Amino acid sequence: MKNNYILIDFENVQPKNLGLLSGHTFTLIVFVGANQKNVPFDFAQALQDLGQNASYQRISGNGSNALDFHIAFYLGELAAKDGSAYFHIVSRDKGFDPLVAHLRERKIHVHRHPDLSEIPFVKISNASSLDQKIEAIIDSLRSRGTSRPRKLKTLIGTVNALFLKSLDQAELAAMVAQLEKRGHVVIKDQSVTYGPDITGP
Repeated sequence: MKNNYILIDFENVQPKNLGLLSGHTFTLIVFVGANQKNVPFDFAQALQDLGQNASYQRISGNGSNALDFHIAFYLGELAAKDGSAYFHIVSRDKGFDPLVAHLRERKIHVHRHPDLSEIPFVKISNASSLDQKIEAIIDSLRSRGTSRPRKLKTLIGTVNALFLKSLDQAELAAMVAQLEKRGHVVIKDQSVTYGPDITGP
């Protein structure tokens, strides 16, 4: 299973939903500004509850983009060590987007999310309705870039893994049928191609 690294821009986003990560496998780094003197108790407790997979990184120095540069450096360092992993920047700062686009061109799986709940594996675990499940699958397929499944059997296995193998064969078949019906995938002779909502930028 590929690793998931979550880098939180704490100057920009102060998540109140860290509990959504419980039960998942991930490495979380919270980047805190040099002038950030206090961290809210509820956040600190929630981070501590996540155990050794979660940590703080206090940045050095000040400046309008100082924290962003630190995140970019750590992202590059992690990608050099674990290039096949998924990387998630949690920030509302669209200034990260050119970097994200550049890294994705280099086949590094990285996305920026405005909230933890938008991370695909988190979204999937909290999906209840069919529409939510389909949206979560689309997000996950989109994040895979060129490593998306090319065969129907592999796609079914991928969807099954996303839902922690909790779906029976009928549910899996229905989910894939919905993806095809809605134009997200095209299945022909057991081969799978993808619609522009998945392959687009």
